[in-house]
Amino acid sequence: MFSSLKGRLVVIAIVVMLAIGAMVTNVMRGEPAIKLGLDLQGGMHLALEVDDPDNSLTAEAREAAVDQNLEVLRNRVDQFGVTEPLIQKVGSDRIIVELAGITDEERARNVIEQAAFLEWKLVLPTSDFLPVLNRLDRAIVQAAGDSLLVTTPDDTATGALAGRPDSTRQAITEALFGRRPDSTATSDSAAADSATATAAPSRRPLGDLLLDSGRDGEFLIAEQDVERVKRWLALPGVKDVLPRNTELRWGKRPEGQVAQLYRSLYFLEQRAFIDGARLRGATAGRDPQYNKTIVTFELDRRGGRTFDEVTSQHIGDRIAIVLDTLVQSAPEVISRIGANGQIDMGQAPMEEASDLALVLRAGALTQPLTIVEQRSVGPSLGQDSIDQGAIAGLAGITLVMVIMIYYYRLAGALAVTALAIYTTLVLGGLAAINATLTAPGIAGFILSLGMAVDANVLIFERTREELTAGRSVRVAVDEGFQHAMSAIIDSNITTLITAAILYQVGTGPVQGFAVTLMIGIVASFFSAVYVTRTFMLIYIERRRAGEPISI
Repeated sequence: MFSSLKGRLVVIAIVVMLAIGAMVTNVMRGEPAIKLGLDLQGGMHLALEVDDPDNSLTAEAREAAVDQNLEVLRNRVDQFGVTEPLIQKVGSDRIIVELAGITDEERARNVIEQAAFLEWKLVLPTSDFLPVLNRLDRAIVQAAGDSLLVTTPDDTATGALAGRPDSTRQAITEALFGRRPDSTATSDSAAADSATATAAPSRRPLGDLLLDSGRDGEFLIAEQDVERVKRWLALPGVKDVLPRNTELRWGKRPEGQVAQLYRSLYFLEQRAFIDGARLRGATAGRDPQYNKTIVTFELDRRGGRTFDEVTSQHIGDRIAIVLDTLVQSAPEVISRIGANGQIDMGQAPMEEASDLALVLRAGALTQPLTIVEQRSVGPSLGQDSIDQGAIAGLAGITLVMVIMIYYYRLAGALAVTALAIYTTLVLGGLAAINATLTAPGIAGFILSLGMAVDANVLIFERTREELTAGRSVRVAVDEGFQHAMSAIIDSNITTLITAAILYQVGTGPVQGFAVTLMIGIVASFFSAVYVTRTFMLIYIERRRAGEPISI
């Protein structure tokens, strides 16, 4: 079959149909026939390093963190849906991420940077915090001194309760939430306030801004005052006055109440009773009953057992779900909970919930990463690269076609026809293995095209020599292909080995060049040795007796 003309044509037709089918399959899946790289279609390039401002990590620990984070990032980006992302380690402490075709760069950056360290912590009673509040105020005044009296445009005293008595505070709470705070918490608060009244500081920077949310262990601060409170809590010695194994954590997002935005501040137990290492899966969705965005999660067997034990002991209490130091939600425990639960995200967009579920499934980074370099390639620049590459490729191919036809006449025209099949095979090969075409890849394509032309030149020149020596046309063609074969095989194999080494040790652009070159070498060998010979045999059989061969 492979030696007869009909069989050779069938083989060529099958190979061409497979190449075209690979491209059509991609189109039917809603993808481009050939995936384009970052330099052709635009996207983003990120360089990340382990965040270690104190240089506390050893070189070995930093490299280990990079290796572990590399796998986490691969999982995240794969689930993010980017086609042919490049994620690789460079040196011992840097990770390069290239995402082609990204339009929402901020979203992609958040998914990549997020540490995704998930913890479940108990929310402590409001009554336990009120005595601490006076100590916090004194510590803030002592650390900040008279600077508290100096206001800046963003430090204006706009808090909802600035300078207001406790009775006014209670009235605002009722206006905001339509009810009084829990009676038990109120009586406890009153007792605590009475017990510490004599110790109350004369200036209450934090106390004047805090608003009782009416929910145990949660306080509200007007959004415009959040940055100021964060600076106060970061002052030396301020957090040291918190009781042992307690901490303050901010809520994820502000919430609107009575035409005003407030941010929650939670009083939590510092020790987490369970963390994200026990997580088995997470899925974004919507709660049909309350029309809220949620992320449902599932814990492993050990985590479910721990969760069941803790919730059974704290029915009526609240549990904070903390992600990267921010409280996502703090639901009240109504009944004991096993291995399944949910994170309430309020009215957050579904896209945000999907991203959260994604990073939870992929796992937490072992060490936080910081972006040290970010480059964006806009679609216009990518289109310019495509246009310039297309112009260069067409110009080169056209010039080769003209020279081949001018110098080798009809045989040159047959070789050009074989090169058209070669082009189809290269594009089909890229589509079949889901490879990405880059600007260096176009260079590899042109180089392999040159090798295909070179193979034809070798064959035709050897055929001419045989014709000059007096051989018949059929014998001359057979001898020409046979004698040129060793040189063609040697050049193709050495180039193929070089391309394989480049792919193994190179980075993204070099790998793109190597992949296209390897596919091009195989296609050029097939087109020069098999396709061109088939066309030559057809030409020899159909020429009139005695007609000289045009070569």
